[in-house]
Amino acid sequence: MTLQLHNTLTKRTELFTPQQEGKVLLYTCGPTVYNYLHVGNWAAYIYWDTLVRTLQANHYNVERVMNITDVGHLTSDADDGEDKLEKGARREGKTAWEVAEMYAEDFMNGMEKLGLLLPHHITKATDFIPQQLDLVRILKEKGYTYQISDGIYFDTAKFATYADFAGLDLEAQKAGARVEFNPEKRNASDFALWKFTAPDEKRDMQWETPTDLLDVASIVMGFPGWHLECSAMAMSILGPTLDIHTGGIDHIPVHHTNEIAQSESASGQIFSNYWLHNNHLKVNGTKISKSLGNGYTLQDLAEHGFSALDYRMFVLQSHYRSEGNFSFENLAAAKNRLDHWRAIAALRHQTHDTLQHDDDKSSDDNSISLQAASQAIVEALSNDLNTSEALHIVDTAFAQLDTASLTRVHQHGLKEVLDTIDEVLGLQLQSTTPDIDDDGKQLIVQRQRARDEKNWAESDRLRDELLSDGIVVRDTPHGSVWEYASTTPTL
Repeated sequence: MTLQLHNTLTKRTELFTPQQEGKVLLYTCGPTVYNYLHVGNWAAYIYWDTLVRTLQANHYNVERVMNITDVGHLTSDADDGEDKLEKGARREGKTAWEVAEMYAEDFMNGMEKLGLLLPHHITKATDFIPQQLDLVRILKEKGYTYQISDGIYFDTAKFATYADFAGLDLEAQKAGARVEFNPEKRNASDFALWKFTAPDEKRDMQWETPTDLLDVASIVMGFPGWHLECSAMAMSILGPTLDIHTGGIDHIPVHHTNEIAQSESASGQIFSNYWLHNNHLKVNGTKISKSLGNGYTLQDLAEHGFSALDYRMFVLQSHYRSEGNFSFENLAAAKNRLDHWRAIAALRHQTHDTLQHDDDKSSDDNSISLQAASQAIVEALSNDLNTSEALHIVDTAFAQLDTASLTRVHQHGLKEVLDTIDEVLGLQLQSTTPDIDDDGKQLIVQRQRARDEKNWAESDRLRDELLSDGIVVRDTPHGSVWEYASTTPTL
Protein backbone atom coordinates (compact mmCIF):
# COMPACT_ATOMS: atom_id res chain seq x y z
CA MET A 1 0.00 0.00 0.00
CA THR A 2 1.27 3.48 -0.86
CA LEU A 3 0.70 6.58 1.24
CA GLN A 4 0.26 9.93 -0.47
CA LEU A 5 0.18 13.31 1.30
CA HIS A 6 -0.25 16.87 0.08
CA ASN A 7 3.00 18.63 0.86
CA THR A 8 2.75 22.39 1.39
CA LEU A 9 6.50 22.59 0.77
CA THR A 10 6.20 21.34 -2.82
CA LYS A 11 2.57 22.42 -3.36
CA ARG A 12 1.60 18.96 -4.59
CA THR A 13 0.36 15.56 -3.43
CA GLU A 14 3.23 13.12 -3.43
CA LEU A 15 4.33 9.70 -2.29
CA PHE A 16 5.41 9.73 1.34
CA THR A 17 8.90 8.42 1.97
CA PRO A 18 10.38 8.79 5.49
CA GLN A 19 14.07 9.28 6.21
CA GLN A 20 14.29 6.00 8.10
CA GLU A 21 12.52 2.91 6.82
CA GLY A 22 9.55 2.09 9.01
CA LYS A 23 9.85 5.17 11.25
CA VAL A 24 8.28 8.64 11.10
CA LEU A 25 9.42 11.74 12.98
CA LEU A 26 6.35 13.95 13.42
CA TYR A 27 5.87 17.36 15.01
CA THR A 28 2.41 18.80 15.70
CA CYS A 29 1.89 22.44 16.61
CA GLY A 30 0.00 22.25 19.91
CA PRO A 31 -2.27 24.70 21.74
CA THR A 32 -1.55 28.00 23.44
CA VAL A 33 -3.09 27.30 26.84
CA TYR A 34 -4.62 30.64 27.77
CA ASN A 35 -8.28 29.69 27.26
CA TYR A 36 -10.57 26.78 26.39
CA LEU A 37 -10.11 25.37 22.89
CA HIS A 38 -13.03 25.89 20.52
CA VAL A 39 -14.36 23.59 17.80
CA GLY A 40 -12.04 25.09 15.19
CA ASN A 41 -8.98 24.31 17.31
CA TRP A 42 -10.11 20.76 18.02
CA ALA A 43 -10.70 19.97 14.34
CA ALA A 44 -6.96 20.21 13.69
CA TYR A 45 -6.08 17.73 16.43
CA ILE A 46 -8.67 15.26 15.14
CA TYR A 47 -7.14 15.45 11.65
CA TRP A 48 -3.59 14.97 12.93
CA ASP A 49 -4.73 12.08 15.11
CA THR A 50 -6.09 10.55 11.90
CA LEU A 51 -2.69 11.12 10.29
CA VAL A 52 -0.96 9.19 13.10
CA ARG A 53 -3.50 6.36 12.86
CA THR A 54 -3.06 6.19 9.08
CA LEU A 55 0.73 6.09 9.41
CA GLN A 56 0.39 3.24 11.89
CA ALA A 57 -2.02 1.40 9.57
CA ASN A 58 0.73 1.66 6.96
CA HIS A 59 3.09 -0.06 9.44
CA TYR A 60 5.10 2.99 10.45
CA ASN A 61 6.40 3.52 13.96
CA VAL A 62 5.57 7.16 14.74
CA GLU A 63 7.62 9.24 17.16
CA ARG A 64 5.61 12.39 17.71
CA VAL A 65 6.24 15.63 19.56
CA MET A 66 3.44 18.07 20.36
CA ASN A 67 4.14 21.32 22.17
CA ILE A 68 2.16 23.13 24.82
CA THR A 69 2.72 26.87 24.30
CA ASP A 70 2.59 28.31 27.81
CA VAL A 71 4.62 31.48 27.21
CA GLY A 72 5.64 33.87 24.45
CA HIS A 73 2.64 33.69 22.09
CA LEU A 74 1.71 37.34 21.57
CA THR A 75 -1.82 38.40 20.70
CA SER A 76 -0.83 39.43 17.17
CA ASP A 77 0.71 35.99 16.42
CA ALA A 78 3.82 38.02 15.53
CA ASP A 79 5.98 40.31 17.66
CA ASP A 80 3.59 42.91 19.02
CA GLY A 81 0.76 42.88 21.50
CA GLU A 82 0.50 41.24 24.88
CA ASP A 83 1.53 37.70 25.77
CA LYS A 84 -1.65 35.61 25.64
CA LEU A 85 -0.78 33.88 28.92
CA GLU A 86 -0.27 37.18 30.74
CA LYS A 87 -3.54 38.46 29.30
CA GLY A 88 -5.31 35.28 30.42
CA ALA A 89 -3.84 35.69 33.90
CA ARG A 90 -5.30 39.17 34.21
CA ARG A 91 -8.69 37.94 32.97
CA GLU A 92 -8.78 35.02 35.41
CA GLY A 93 -7.25 36.81 38.39
CA LYS A 94 -4.55 34.13 38.53
CA THR A 95 -0.86 33.94 37.74
CA ALA A 96 0.20 33.06 34.20
CA TRP A 97 1.58 29.79 35.58
CA GLU A 98 -1.81 28.90 37.10
CA VAL A 99 -3.66 29.79 33.90
CA ALA A 100 -1.30 27.64 31.83
CA GLU A 101 -1.72 24.67 34.16
CA MET A 102 -5.52 24.99 34.24
CA TYR A 103 -6.01 25.14 30.47
CA ALA A 104 -3.32 22.57 29.74
CA GLU A 105 -5.21 20.15 32.00
CA ASP A 106 -8.46 20.96 30.18
CA PHE A 107 -6.73 20.30 26.86
CA MET A 108 -5.54 16.89 28.03
CA ASN A 109 -9.07 16.06 29.24
CA GLY A 110 -10.43 17.07 25.84
CA MET A 111 -7.95 14.81 24.09
CA GLU A 112 -9.20 11.91 26.18
CA LYS A 113 -12.86 12.69 25.43
CA LEU A 114 -12.15 12.83 21.71
CA GLY A 115 -10.16 9.60 21.79
CA LEU A 116 -6.97 11.26 20.53
CA LEU A 117 -3.78 9.23 20.74
CA LEU A 118 -1.23 10.74 23.09
CA PRO A 119 2.05 11.80 21.44
CA HIS A 120 5.24 10.26 22.76
CA HIS A 121 6.41 13.71 23.85
CA ILE A 122 4.12 16.52 25.07
CA THR A 123 6.48 19.41 25.71
CA LYS A 124 5.88 22.68 27.53
CA ALA A 125 7.73 25.70 26.18
CA THR A 126 8.66 26.76 29.72
CA ASP A 127 10.50 23.44 30.21
CA PHE A 128 12.74 24.11 27.20
CA ILE A 129 14.10 27.60 27.93
CA PRO A 130 17.79 26.44 27.92
CA GLN A 131 17.34 24.76 24.53
CA GLN A 132 15.71 27.90 23.14
CA LEU A 133 18.55 30.09 24.37
CA ASP A 134 21.05 27.65 22.86
CA LEU A 135 19.30 28.03 19.50
CA VAL A 136 19.54 31.83 19.75
CA ARG A 137 23.22 31.42 20.59
CA ILE A 138 23.87 29.32 17.48
CA LEU A 139 22.04 31.83 15.29
CA LYS A 140 24.00 34.71 16.77
CA GLU A 141 27.31 32.92 16.21
CA LYS A 142 26.34 32.38 12.57
CA GLY A 143 25.46 36.04 12.11
CA TYR A 144 21.68 35.79 11.70
CA THR A 145 20.64 37.96 14.66
CA TYR A 146 20.67 41.57 15.75
CA GLN A 147 19.56 43.34 18.90
CA ILE A 148 17.19 46.28 19.24
CA SER A 149 15.55 47.87 22.24
CA ASP A 150 12.84 45.23 22.73
CA GLY A 151 14.67 42.04 21.89
CA ILE A 152 16.92 39.87 19.75
CA TYR A 153 15.68 39.49 16.18
CA PHE A 154 16.29 37.20 13.22
CA ASP A 155 17.44 39.00 10.08
CA THR A 156 15.31 37.45 7.34
CA ALA A 157 17.36 39.13 4.60
CA LYS A 158 20.17 36.71 5.45
CA PHE A 159 17.98 33.67 4.71
CA ALA A 160 17.72 33.75 0.93
CA THR A 161 14.68 31.49 0.57
CA TYR A 162 12.63 33.11 3.35
CA ALA A 163 9.68 33.99 1.10
CA ASP A 164 9.49 30.69 -0.77
CA PHE A 165 7.46 28.50 1.59
CA ALA A 166 4.46 30.85 1.81
CA GLY A 167 5.04 32.70 -1.46
CA LEU A 168 5.42 35.97 0.42
CA ASP A 169 5.66 39.35 -1.30
CA LEU A 170 8.50 40.89 0.70
CA GLU A 171 8.51 44.04 -1.43
CA ALA A 172 4.91 44.69 -0.43
CA GLN A 173 5.87 44.18 3.21
CA LYS A 174 8.74 46.62 2.77
CA ALA A 175 6.36 49.19 1.25
CA GLY A 176 4.17 48.88 4.33
CA ALA A 177 7.07 49.40 6.71
CA ARG A 178 6.12 53.05 7.12
CA VAL A 179 3.40 51.93 9.52
CA GLU A 180 5.39 49.03 10.95
CA PHE A 181 4.79 48.55 14.68
CA ASN A 182 8.50 48.39 15.42
CA PRO A 183 10.51 50.84 13.24
CA GLU A 184 13.81 49.53 14.65
CA LYS A 185 13.51 46.31 12.69
CA ARG A 186 15.79 46.05 9.65
CA ASN A 187 13.14 44.31 7.57
CA ALA A 188 9.38 44.20 8.01
CA SER A 189 9.54 40.37 7.98
CA ASP A 190 12.17 40.11 10.75
CA PHE A 191 10.90 38.35 13.87
CA ALA A 192 11.79 38.18 17.53
CA LEU A 193 13.76 35.23 18.82
CA TRP A 194 13.93 36.54 22.37
CA LYS A 195 11.86 39.46 23.71
CA PHE A 196 13.02 41.72 26.52
CA THR A 197 10.72 42.55 29.40
CA ALA A 198 9.92 46.26 29.18
CA PRO A 199 11.16 48.32 32.19
CA ASP A 200 7.59 49.21 33.18
CA GLU A 201 6.18 45.71 32.55
CA LYS A 202 5.34 43.19 35.27
CA ARG A 203 5.48 39.60 34.02
CA ASP A 204 4.92 36.27 35.77
CA MET A 205 7.02 34.42 33.21
CA GLN A 206 10.48 35.79 32.47
CA TRP A 207 14.08 34.62 32.54
CA GLU A 208 17.44 36.30 32.74
CA THR A 209 18.97 36.79 29.31
CA PRO A 210 22.48 35.25 29.14
CA THR A 211 25.07 38.00 28.81
CA ASP A 212 26.75 36.33 25.83
CA LEU A 213 23.56 36.91 23.85
CA LEU A 214 23.54 40.62 24.58
CA ASP A 215 25.47 43.37 22.83
CA VAL A 216 26.26 44.96 26.18
CA ALA A 217 26.67 42.86 29.32
CA SER A 218 23.85 43.69 31.74
CA ILE A 219 20.94 42.07 33.54
CA VAL A 220 18.02 41.94 31.14
CA MET A 221 14.92 39.83 31.77
CA GLY A 222 13.14 38.33 28.81
CA PHE A 223 11.08 35.51 27.33
CA PRO A 224 11.15 33.42 24.13
CA GLY A 225 9.45 34.17 20.86
CA TRP A 226 6.63 31.83 19.89
CA HIS A 227 8.39 30.66 16.71
CA LEU A 228 11.63 29.89 18.53
CA GLU A 229 9.86 27.53 20.92
CA CYS A 230 8.64 25.06 18.29
CA SER A 231 12.00 24.83 16.51
CA ALA A 232 13.89 24.25 19.76
CA MET A 233 11.51 21.58 21.04
CA ALA A 234 11.26 19.76 17.69
CA MET A 235 14.98 19.65 16.96
CA SER A 236 16.12 18.89 20.50
CA ILE A 237 13.98 15.73 20.56
CA LEU A 238 13.59 14.62 16.94
CA GLY A 239 16.78 16.00 15.40
CA PRO A 240 17.46 18.66 12.75
CA THR A 241 15.16 17.19 10.09
CA LEU A 242 11.58 16.05 10.64
CA ASP A 243 9.61 13.78 8.36
CA ILE A 244 6.31 15.64 8.84
CA HIS A 245 5.34 18.94 10.46
CA THR A 246 1.63 19.75 10.84
CA GLY A 247 -0.42 22.84 11.62
CA GLY A 248 -3.19 25.13 10.40
CA ILE A 249 -3.06 27.13 7.17
CA ASP A 250 -2.88 30.30 9.25
CA HIS A 251 0.57 29.13 10.40
CA ILE A 252 2.01 29.15 6.87
CA PRO A 253 2.88 32.84 6.27
CA VAL A 254 4.35 33.66 9.69
CA HIS A 255 4.84 30.89 12.24
CA HIS A 256 5.97 28.06 9.98
CA THR A 257 7.89 30.36 7.64
CA ASN A 258 9.83 31.63 10.65
CA GLU A 259 10.38 28.12 12.01
CA ILE A 260 11.94 27.11 8.70
CA ALA A 261 14.18 30.18 8.56
CA GLN A 262 15.63 29.85 12.05
CA SER A 263 15.87 26.06 12.06
CA GLU A 264 17.57 25.71 8.69
CA SER A 265 19.88 28.65 9.38
CA ALA A 266 21.00 26.97 12.60
CA SER A 267 21.38 23.40 11.34
CA GLY A 268 22.20 23.87 7.67
CA GLN A 269 19.67 21.11 6.91
CA ILE A 270 16.09 21.03 5.68
CA PHE A 271 13.77 21.39 8.68
CA SER A 272 10.93 19.14 7.52
CA ASN A 273 10.48 17.09 4.37
CA TYR A 274 6.67 17.22 4.46
CA TRP A 275 4.36 19.96 5.72
CA LEU A 276 0.62 19.29 6.19
CA HIS A 277 -1.88 22.06 6.89
CA ASN A 278 -5.56 21.86 7.73
CA ASN A 279 -8.05 24.45 6.50
CA HIS A 280 -10.24 26.68 8.65
CA LEU A 281 -13.53 25.69 10.25
CA LYS A 282 -16.28 28.28 10.05
CA VAL A 283 -19.40 28.38 12.24
CA ASN A 284 -22.67 28.96 10.43
CA GLY A 285 -20.69 30.25 7.48
CA THR A 286 -18.76 32.88 9.46
CA LYS A 287 -15.31 33.09 10.98
CA ILE A 288 -15.01 32.05 14.63
CA SER A 289 -14.66 35.17 16.75
CA LYS A 290 -15.21 36.27 20.32
CA SER A 291 -17.46 39.14 19.22
CA LEU A 292 -19.88 36.70 17.59
CA GLY A 293 -19.77 34.29 20.53
CA ASN A 294 -19.46 31.33 18.17
CA GLY A 295 -16.29 29.79 19.55
CA TYR A 296 -18.10 26.73 20.88
CA THR A 297 -16.16 24.49 23.24
CA LEU A 298 -16.59 20.79 23.97
CA GLN A 299 -18.40 21.87 27.14
CA ASP A 300 -20.84 23.88 25.01
CA LEU A 301 -21.51 20.85 22.82
CA ALA A 302 -22.16 18.68 25.88
CA GLU A 303 -24.70 21.20 27.17
CA HIS A 304 -26.54 20.81 23.86
CA GLY A 305 -26.58 17.02 24.23
CA PHE A 306 -23.66 16.11 21.97
CA SER A 307 -20.66 13.99 22.89
CA ALA A 308 -17.05 14.60 21.89
CA LEU A 309 -17.27 11.54 19.62
CA ASP A 310 -20.28 13.08 17.86
CA TYR A 311 -18.01 16.02 17.09
CA ARG A 312 -15.21 13.72 15.97
CA MET A 313 -17.59 12.16 13.45
CA PHE A 314 -18.59 15.63 12.26
CA VAL A 315 -14.95 16.61 11.63
CA LEU A 316 -14.14 13.38 9.80
CA GLN A 317 -16.94 14.07 7.32
CA SER A 318 -14.79 16.78 5.68
CA HIS A 319 -11.33 16.56 4.14
CA TYR A 320 -8.65 18.27 6.18
CA ARG A 321 -7.72 20.61 3.32
CA SER A 322 -11.31 21.75 2.68
CA GLU A 323 -12.97 24.57 4.57
CA GLY A 324 -15.46 23.16 7.07
CA ASN A 325 -18.71 24.67 8.31
CA PHE A 326 -19.99 23.88 11.79
CA SER A 327 -23.61 24.19 12.79
CA PHE A 328 -25.61 22.33 15.37
CA GLU A 329 -27.78 20.96 12.55
CA ASN A 330 -24.68 19.54 10.86
CA LEU A 331 -23.51 18.14 14.17
CA ALA A 332 -26.91 16.48 14.69
CA ALA A 333 -26.58 14.79 11.29
CA ALA A 334 -23.13 13.50 12.29
CA LYS A 335 -24.57 12.21 15.56
CA ASN A 336 -27.29 10.32 13.65
CA ARG A 337 -24.63 8.78 11.44
CA LEU A 338 -22.61 7.67 14.47
CA ASP A 339 -25.74 6.29 16.17
CA HIS A 340 -26.44 4.19 13.09
CA TRP A 341 -22.90 2.84 13.07
CA ARG A 342 -23.24 1.94 16.74
CA ALA A 343 -26.46 0.08 15.99
CA ILE A 344 -24.56 -1.98 13.43
CA ALA A 345 -21.74 -2.55 15.93
CA ALA A 346 -24.26 -3.88 18.47
CA LEU A 347 -25.22 -6.65 16.03
CA ARG A 348 -22.04 -8.50 16.92
CA HIS A 349 -23.55 -9.38 20.31
CA GLN A 350 -26.75 -10.72 18.76
CA THR A 351 -25.28 -12.98 16.13
CA HIS A 352 -22.78 -15.08 18.05
CA ASP A 353 -24.61 -18.31 17.32
CA THR A 354 -26.00 -17.43 13.92
CA LEU A 355 -23.35 -15.40 12.17
CA GLN A 356 -21.70 -17.21 9.31
CA HIS A 357 -18.07 -18.19 9.83
CA ASP A 358 -15.40 -18.14 7.14
CA ASP A 359 -15.41 -21.89 6.69
CA ASP A 360 -19.23 -21.96 6.44
CA LYS A 361 -19.36 -19.53 3.55
CA SER A 362 -20.25 -21.16 0.25
CA SER A 363 -19.28 -19.65 -3.06
CA ASP A 364 -22.82 -19.27 -4.38
CA ASP A 365 -24.87 -18.01 -1.42
CA ASN A 366 -25.89 -14.42 -0.71
CA SER A 367 -23.83 -13.90 2.42
CA ILE A 368 -22.48 -10.39 2.87
CA SER A 369 -18.75 -10.01 3.21
CA LEU A 370 -17.40 -6.88 4.87
CA GLN A 371 -13.78 -7.86 4.67
CA ALA A 372 -13.10 -5.81 1.53
CA ALA A 373 -14.34 -2.68 3.32
CA SER A 374 -11.49 -2.78 5.83
CA GLN A 375 -8.82 -2.57 3.16
CA ALA A 376 -10.77 0.09 1.26
CA ILE A 377 -11.01 2.31 4.36
CA VAL A 378 -7.23 2.27 4.87
CA GLU A 379 -6.67 2.87 1.15
CA ALA A 380 -8.93 5.94 1.25
CA LEU A 381 -7.06 7.37 4.23
CA SER A 382 -3.75 6.60 2.52
CA ASN A 383 -4.88 8.89 -0.30
CA ASP A 384 -4.06 12.16 1.49
CA LEU A 385 -6.25 11.35 4.52
CA ASN A 386 -9.50 11.17 2.54
CA THR A 387 -11.74 10.78 5.59
CA SER A 388 -14.96 11.61 3.74
CA GLU A 389 -14.34 8.74 1.31
CA ALA A 390 -13.51 6.41 4.19
CA LEU A 391 -16.83 7.25 5.86
CA HIS A 392 -18.67 6.68 2.59
CA ILE A 393 -17.13 3.21 2.36
CA VAL A 394 -18.39 2.39 5.85
CA ASP A 395 -21.88 3.72 5.04
CA THR A 396 -22.04 1.54 1.93
CA ALA A 397 -20.90 -1.56 3.80
CA PHE A 398 -23.26 -1.00 6.73
CA ALA A 399 -26.24 -0.22 4.48
CA GLN A 400 -26.17 -3.88 3.46
CA LEU A 401 -26.84 -4.91 7.05
CA ASP A 402 -29.89 -2.73 7.67
CA THR A 403 -32.33 -5.14 6.07
CA ALA A 404 -30.30 -8.33 5.95
CA SER A 405 -30.92 -11.46 7.94
CA LEU A 406 -28.30 -11.92 10.61
CA THR A 407 -27.61 -15.38 9.23
CA ARG A 408 -26.27 -13.76 6.05
CA VAL A 409 -23.75 -11.55 7.83
CA HIS A 410 -20.10 -12.57 7.61
CA GLN A 411 -18.94 -12.76 11.23
CA HIS A 412 -15.22 -12.31 10.71
CA GLY A 413 -15.80 -9.49 8.22
CA LEU A 414 -18.01 -7.54 10.66
CA LYS A 415 -15.47 -7.85 13.45
CA GLU A 416 -12.64 -6.88 11.13
CA VAL A 417 -14.34 -3.78 9.80
CA LEU A 418 -15.25 -2.65 13.34
CA ASP A 419 -11.64 -3.13 14.40
CA THR A 420 -10.47 -1.08 11.42
CA ILE A 421 -12.92 1.75 12.09
CA ASP A 422 -11.87 1.97 15.72
CA GLU A 423 -8.18 1.81 14.87
CA VAL A 424 -8.00 4.34 12.02
CA LEU A 425 -11.02 6.58 12.62
CA GLY A 426 -10.98 6.41 16.42
CA LEU A 427 -14.77 6.34 16.81
CA GLN A 428 -14.77 3.71 19.57
CA LEU A 429 -17.70 1.78 18.12
CA GLN A 430 -16.99 -1.35 20.13
CA SER A 431 -16.16 0.21 23.48
CA THR A 432 -19.35 2.31 23.36
CA THR A 433 -21.58 -0.67 22.49
CA PRO A 434 -20.96 -3.36 25.12
CA ASP A 435 -23.24 -6.35 25.32
CA ILE A 436 -26.42 -5.94 27.38
CA ASP A 437 -26.75 -7.84 30.64
CA ASP A 438 -28.60 -11.12 31.14
CA ASP A 439 -31.68 -9.37 32.51
CA GLY A 440 -31.99 -7.37 29.32
CA LYS A 441 -31.56 -10.46 27.19
CA GLN A 442 -34.24 -12.26 29.19
CA LEU A 443 -36.67 -9.37 28.65
CA ILE A 444 -36.06 -9.57 24.89
CA VAL A 445 -36.78 -13.33 24.94
CA GLN A 446 -40.00 -12.71 26.92
CA ARG A 447 -41.04 -9.98 24.50
CA GLN A 448 -40.49 -12.26 21.51
CA ARG A 449 -42.58 -14.94 23.22
CA ALA A 450 -45.37 -12.40 23.80
CA ARG A 451 -45.24 -11.39 20.13
CA ASP A 452 -45.40 -15.03 19.04
CA GLU A 453 -48.51 -15.39 21.21
CA LYS A 454 -49.90 -12.12 19.77
CA ASN A 455 -50.00 -10.65 23.27
CA TRP A 456 -49.37 -7.12 22.01
CA ALA A 457 -50.03 -5.42 25.33
CA GLU A 458 -47.36 -7.50 27.09
CA SER A 459 -45.02 -7.03 24.14
CA ASP A 460 -45.41 -3.25 24.38
CA ARG A 461 -44.90 -3.30 28.15
CA LEU A 462 -41.66 -5.23 27.83
CA ARG A 463 -40.51 -2.92 25.03
CA ASP A 464 -41.09 0.10 27.29
CA GLU A 465 -39.25 -1.59 30.16
CA LEU A 466 -36.26 -2.17 27.90
CA LEU A 467 -36.41 1.43 26.70
CA SER A 468 -36.30 2.65 30.30
CA ASP A 469 -32.98 0.81 30.54
CA GLY A 470 -31.68 2.55 27.41
CA ILE A 471 -32.31 -0.36 25.03
CA VAL A 472 -34.37 -0.03 21.85
CA VAL A 473 -35.80 -3.17 20.27
CA ARG A 474 -36.37 -2.98 16.53
CA ASP A 475 -38.54 -5.54 14.75
CA THR A 476 -37.40 -6.55 11.26
CA PRO A 477 -38.72 -9.08 8.73
CA HIS A 478 -35.94 -11.37 9.96
CA GLY A 479 -36.58 -11.01 13.67
CA SER A 480 -35.91 -8.51 16.46
CA VAL A 481 -32.63 -6.72 17.04
CA TRP A 482 -31.63 -4.35 19.82
CA GLU A 483 -29.54 -1.21 19.94
CA TYR A 484 -28.75 1.50 22.45
CA ALA A 485 -31.22 4.37 22.73
CA SER A 486 -29.94 7.75 21.61
CA THR A 487 -30.85 10.98 23.35
CA THR A 488 -32.29 13.81 21.28
CA PRO A 489 -29.93 16.81 21.42
CA THR A 490 -31.06 20.36 22.07
CA LEU A 491 -30.65 22.53 18.96
